[in-house]
Amino acid sequence: MAAIQVLKVEKQYRTTHRVITALDGVSLSIESGEFFGLLGPNGAGKTTLISIMAGLAKADKGSVSILGHDVVTDYRQARKLLGVVPQEVAFDPFFTVRETLRLQSGYFGLKKNDDWIDEVMHHLDLTDKAEANMRTLSGGMKRRVLVAQALVHKPPVIVLDEPTAGVDVELRQALWQFIGRLNREGHTIVLTTHYLEEAEAHCHRIALMKAGKILALDTTVGLIKRFGASQLEEVFLRAMGGDAEENPAAQEVAETRP
Repeated sequence: MAAIQVLKVEKQYRTTHRVITALDGVSLSIESGEFFGLLGPNGAGKTTLISIMAGLAKADKGSVSILGHDVVTDYRQARKLLGVVPQEVAFDPFFTVRETLRLQSGYFGLKKNDDWIDEVMHHLDLTDKAEANMRTLSGGMKRRVLVAQALVHKPPVIVLDEPTAGVDVELRQALWQFIGRLNREGHTIVLTTHYLEEAEAHCHRIALMKAGKILALDTTVGLIKRFGASQLEEVFLRAMGGDAEENPAAQEVAETRP
């Protein structure tokens, strides 16, 4: 059974003057235990797709399921199976780190979860901040708490939406060590990132998105073998809106559909 199944998903946003297509018939299947990379520039549709997975937005057409549970018709079970680390740093300023994680546990019906909370805080170097109020934390520490909140109910499927954007090297290293361990233990990881090197280092497969469509979808090794490391970088820069020169590899990716 696929950890995440996305089938012909479409999503549009209507403004006063125009209709914006965020997702244009996206289909993909992410297998259980996979470390999957979702790359693309701002506006590619990555966060919209994640919002649909998490039940924060509803697709206009198509379907999404988490381990066989439809995110609309079986949303309670689908939500329990999913942990999402969002891009935005949001927090309640009235609670300590430990209280925040206990509250998050309570949302999933977990009353005695302190052992796992302690382990998560240890791996994210939050132990010394356990009794600190959230509003006193630095931006990097607040992002660590976001990661801890996503992991507090031990979800089998974990989505990291730009988890290392604007954070220090120390957090990146601690995060990748912990996430790598969870993946080895069988957790499915989905990473959205602007950094091709992160996807190459950690992901088994990569999907490159732009303008609501998937431009390329293959194993990391397969993409590098197909285009070569330097040309893959060039293709990536073009998708991100960079200044790479026109080349056959870029044209081939633009014409590729999974």
